[in-house]
Amino acid sequence: MSIKKQFLKSKPECKVTFKFEKRADLSPTSVKVVGNFNDWNQQTDPMKQLKSGDHTQTIYLPSGSQIQFRYLVNDSIWLNDQDADSFIDAGMGNADKNSVLQL
Repeated sequence: MSIKKQFLKSKPECKVTFKFEKRADLSPTSVKVVGNFNDWNQQTDPMKQLKSGDHTQTIYLPSGSQIQFRYLVNDSIWLNDQDADSFIDAGMGNADKNSVLQL
């Protein structure tokens, strides 16, 4: 997994490209980026699957913000991105963490 941030000079936005890399232990048919920026909407559009088996999506987010997110794989498996800036308690009363990006 990887995250690429590109801060725009013309707007107070950051172009964030999320990449969920193909894994031998998963056979994802659908991967979604779900977080506080989209109200944790699990019905959001899935990432685009590349020929390599990786999934990618670019989202424009406000500069100066902190977002929490996770990947939702096959509508049932929640995963974090090890390239996130940090991790925070998900507030679900268990040990789950959310990935955090500082924009």
